[in-house]
Amino acid sequence: MRFPVVLFDLDGTLIDSGPIILASMRHATKTVLGREIAYEELAATVGGQGLVSQMQALDPDRVDELLEAYRLHNDPLHDTLEAFDEVLALVPRFRDEDRKLGIVTAKRHRTVALAAARFPELKRFDVVIGYEDTERHKPDPEPVLAALERLGAAASDAAYVGDSPFDIRAGKAAGAFAVAVGWGGIHADERLLAEEPDAFVREPCQLLDVL
Repeated sequence: MRFPVVLFDLDGTLIDSGPIILASMRHATKTVLGREIAYEELAATVGGQGLVSQMQALDPDRVDELLEAYRLHNDPLHDTLEAFDEVLALVPRFRDEDRKLGIVTAKRHRTVALAAARFPELKRFDVVIGYEDTERHKPDPEPVLAALERLGAAASDAAYVGDSPFDIRAGKAAGAFAVAVGWGGIHADERLLAEEPDAFVREPCQLLDVL
């Protein structure tokens, strides 16, 4: 066991939420701003500093309207949310190995709870760091460091697994072993590899070799 602590991003890493995130972002920009924004432009920001920052970048004067339109559209879509089952299947194994597990996400805890209601495996993590828990957000290392502090763990004992360039930057800046995954469907492999992760895996089963 290389890493007694394993931290995971949520969107695009544990749950296949990219489709509903982008559908709701497109809905919000179309209904509030009357604009059709390209999928690639919206996807490039997913996994970073959170929904508020994304909406500020789209129109700083209409953030509240954009957020409301997004959430009204997105919350019901959690009934259709899918998970990356092969990744969640690793959680019991990691727990049997007495590893400490955490989720570090830009989602608010309210939205994390919607996913956890659908996938009870998400309730088996020792710590969840959400948007409200830190002042700074990925790619800043503060959320990863907050998780390590709550677990009483050193960065050298930890891996952070994520599907976005923001995850890789945050993990490396925190001093953790940064693992990029290629199954999220949001960010291209080339963009992830450009961040020089400590490891890159395309299939969940490959995590066992890395971790």
